[in-house]
Amino acid sequence: MIKRSIALLLVENLLACLVLSCASQSADETRRNTAPAKTIDVRLIAFNDFHGYITAPEEGLLSPDPQDASRAVTLAAGGAENFVAQVHRLQTGHPLNAVVAAGDLVGAGPFDSALFHDEPTIELMNAIGLSLSSVGNHEFDHGREELLRLQNGGCRADGIRGGDTCIGGDFSGAKFHYLAANVFDAATGKPLFAPYEIKTFAVPGARSLRIGFIGLVLKGTASMVLPSGVTGLDFRGEAASANALVPQLQAQGVDAIVLLIHQGGSTSGSFNDHACPDFSGAILPIVDALDPAIRIIVSGHTHQAYLCRRGDRLITSAGSYGRLLTAIDLHFDRNSGVLRDFDANNFPVIQAQNAANESTGDSISSIDDASDSIQRLLNRYEKISAPLGQRVVGHLSAALSRTPNAAGESALGDIVADSMLDAASADGALIAFTNSGGLRQDLRPQREDGAITYAQVFASLPFGNTLVTMNLNGAQIKALLRQQRGFPQFRPLQISRGFSYAWSNRKLVDSSVKLNGETLVDDRSYRIVVNEFLAEGGDGFRVLKRGENRRESGHDLEAALAYFSAHSPLTAAPQNRISCLDCTLPDAPH
Repeated sequence: MIKRSIALLLVENLLACLVLSCASQSADETRRNTAPAKTIDVRLIAFNDFHGYITAPEEGLLSPDPQDASRAVTLAAGGAENFVAQVHRLQTGHPLNAVVAAGDLVGAGPFDSALFHDEPTIELMNAIGLSLSSVGNHEFDHGREELLRLQNGGCRADGIRGGDTCIGGDFSGAKFHYLAANVFDAATGKPLFAPYEIKTFAVPGARSLRIGFIGLVLKGTASMVLPSGVTGLDFRGEAASANALVPQLQAQGVDAIVLLIHQGGSTSGSFNDHACPDFSGAILPIVDALDPAIRIIVSGHTHQAYLCRRGDRLITSAGSYGRLLTAIDLHFDRNSGVLRDFDANNFPVIQAQNAANESTGDSISSIDDASDSIQRLLNRYEKISAPLGQRVVGHLSAALSRTPNAAGESALGDIVADSMLDAASADGALIAFTNSGGLRQDLRPQREDGAITYAQVFASLPFGNTLVTMNLNGAQIKALLRQQRGFPQFRPLQISRGFSYAWSNRKLVDSSVKLNGETLVDDRSYRIVVNEFLAEGGDGFRVLKRGENRRESGHDLEAALAYFSAHSPLTAAPQNRISCLDCTLPDAPH
């Protein structure tokens, strides 16, 4: 648990009351002013990009200051107990409800879930009553078979558990259903998961409502995960896949269609800004191409929170890491079943939640019971993970950030690349490259002596990638640098000490590509090391698939742990390996 001062707790309580009461008041006023007198109301409780954060993330939630609209404050938000309490509160008073999600529930997450192959997160999702979720790109991090195991159950043998026994007994898998309308087995033409599901909401004395839910993942998923894990899968266009299902759903008499899609956008507004200023992103052309019957879109992927209208459609996102939940209220005509109106609000998942519940009359005891149940569920994992996770593995003189400078280089990226180079030096490696997207969390000392723990390093490198050493010639290395998406890409490759290059006007300066001060020779062979994701051509780095004389050189996590142990206390070197002129980098994709 994060220790907070009394003053901060008071601020959080104030914000909780203001955000929640204002949001509820806004929704009630909208309903009174615009909804028909006789409606059937259905509430969808939605979220996205949970990423296994059963423990509250360090960064908190940026929220408008209720005392000064020009300022923002940071709330301690998220965590399993608070998450289940907020779900429960949002269900209270709304008997017709469904909990749904838009992908990336697992993958690229912190130690306490990732160590157990995200089984704790799946169990949490079962406990809150999650009904449906689209798949996200990170659901494929460990391949289709592992994703199917999370859905269907079964134990995964490894040394952490000691044999093939799941923690607490057999892992039965997700009680919720993954949906993927645009992911097909290329050989059979069959979908990997059901493309849609219809849920019926029955009301005594009134007609039952039927809502169809379609699930989609972004089309470019195959380039964002380990290629071998999605071999034989066909990722098809998003809008066309969804539109093809509309006639089927309408033929089955649905009253509304909701799209759960792992793709998103961004806005300059705050998480509950209904004006949605400057809304942009890859989600927009997809939304604009959708059949008019699809009016509610729950989105994700960008980790941005928003509530946006586009024509007569609603597009929502709850940000990331379980810090927000979206309540989407659908108002149907009681007689005809026509969707007359809808509104939505984002609710912070904060520890001060119970104080707000007291003013709304919600059952505190039932919320506490639910939180206790979740805590008991997670305790059995913590008993095994805590001794390993809390082990000190090194010391830092200052935090190592994964945020790149204007040239695309980060302090954490430099250190990870250097650790890979050290690990593969016995195999002749001279240069190391790692992808910025593989660095998932900053390394920040939690103690005055600068100590960092196994769990922190694990959270920074959660994928468990094997290191692959190979030969490329100088011309191929330059081609690799040019393949950084849109050069420079959103998050350029991180490079090891002794290697350097420059770019200008978005083009590589060939003469600047140097190793230990000497310009690379196009036809000379150089030994490099990358992680297996890159070695298979991940992130579009196709030239790495042509590398010769391949050899496995350990794992990225082991390399990092050995480096921190050998170089503590560690001080980051200046980020001067990549240089550029007039550089700006757009927001990174997730």
